[in-house]
Amino acid sequence: MSEFTHLSHDDLPRMVDVSHKSPTERRAVAISKVKLGTELARRLEETGSTKKGPVFQTAVVAGIQAAKKTSELIPMCHPVPLSSVKINISLENETALIEATAKTTSSTGVEMEALTAASVAALTLYDMCKSISKSMVIESTYLLEKTGGKSGDFQHPLHKKQQL
Repeated sequence: MSEFTHLSHDDLPRMVDVSHKSPTERRAVAISKVKLGTELARRLEETGSTKKGPVFQTAVVAGIQAAKKTSELIPMCHPVPLSSVKINISLENETALIEATAKTTSSTGVEMEALTAASVAALTLYDMCKSISKSMVIESTYLLEKTGGKSGDFQHPLHKKQQL
């Protein structure tokens, strides 16, 4: 088992030193799934809006904003110069699938940025729709895949070969 990298030899929290790492292209994709229910899914498919406004567009903007603020939210996360953040939201039956992709050329990865973007987009979707249904469930958020960096590429076992 490997050591915890965010603890010093005397068990104090620390931010990992990445100054020795070379900047490389890095990409991460995260997924959030929100179970909507029949009525809400139908409403979003038909109009895409609630009394608060356009649901998916607002969630996309929130996800992008969240990715840019990740290091302010996650204590040991390095600030990363993002070169791209993309959020795609689709309806699959009664579930909203949120796919967040973050890219950088940096000394550290963008997994946390992609996960934060997907999470905040899901929370925003909930906020935008709670007047219609409070029984939505944010079922899961997980890292779908990542490329680049010292640890190499990763693909979650749940990854489908087709694009989500």
